[in-house]
Amino acid sequence: MLNKVPEVTLVFWAIKIMSTTVGETGADYLAVHVGLGTTVTGLLMAGLLAAALVVQLSMDRYVPWIYWLTVVLVSIVGTQITDALTDKLEISLYVSTAAFAIALTDVFAIWFTIERTLSIHTIVTVRRELFYWAAILFTFALGTAAGDLATEALGLGFNVGVVVFTVLIAAVAAAYALGANAVLTFWLAYILTRPLGASFGDLLSQSRDYGGLGFGTISTSLAFLTVIVALVIWLSLAGDTGRRPTTSLSD
Repeated sequence: MLNKVPEVTLVFWAIKIMSTTVGETGADYLAVHVGLGTTVTGLLMAGLLAAALVVQLSMDRYVPWIYWLTVVLVSIVGTQITDALTDKLEISLYVSTAAFAIALTDVFAIWFTIERTLSIHTIVTVRRELFYWAAILFTFALGTAAGDLATEALGLGFNVGVVVFTVLIAAVAAAYALGANAVLTFWLAYILTRPLGASFGDLLSQSRDYGGLGFGTISTSLAFLTVIVALVIWLSLAGDTGRRPTTSLSD
């Protein structure tokens, strides 16, 4: 089958960051404002994610709408996992951040041991795609924990958090431009865009009393979802439906 992951372009990163914002604000809206609670929201989103993954895995190429729907749902579930550990089980953000970092490292280690590559340009088998989505889930969970650790436990706040994670992503981009390993820099950027999107989402949605701009979770979620849908429709109409895989392990 064709590669199941889109080309890494500015549109890719734009949708990725907005999906993380929706994951943060959407999860908060369902759990708090709708009143479903963390447990019910997590179970509901996990069921929708499972259904989306079944459809995604059945495709033989990259299909924009189902791929990005899966990313958004993974973002929400990843957020809910971290929130459940923090709010329900009262596990320290230091512990959860470290635990998710170890779990993600283990996924990468097993993936590389079996497939001999972590390149997203070679997702051409079901096994590789399962490794890919497992890694994506843990990047969202790790990014959520690390973002909450920085903005809440360490007291950076939403404004400073947005600046700090933007600077870190810029540093990763600069390292890539200077010849750093493409696979390593991609995954580092992927992890960092999660806390960036979450901090940005909180900055927009939280009340002014908590350091936000007070737009609310509904408005913020709908605004970003609208842009995501528009970009995905544009990608679909442009015929962005998969490419032949590359074979370089360093690509």
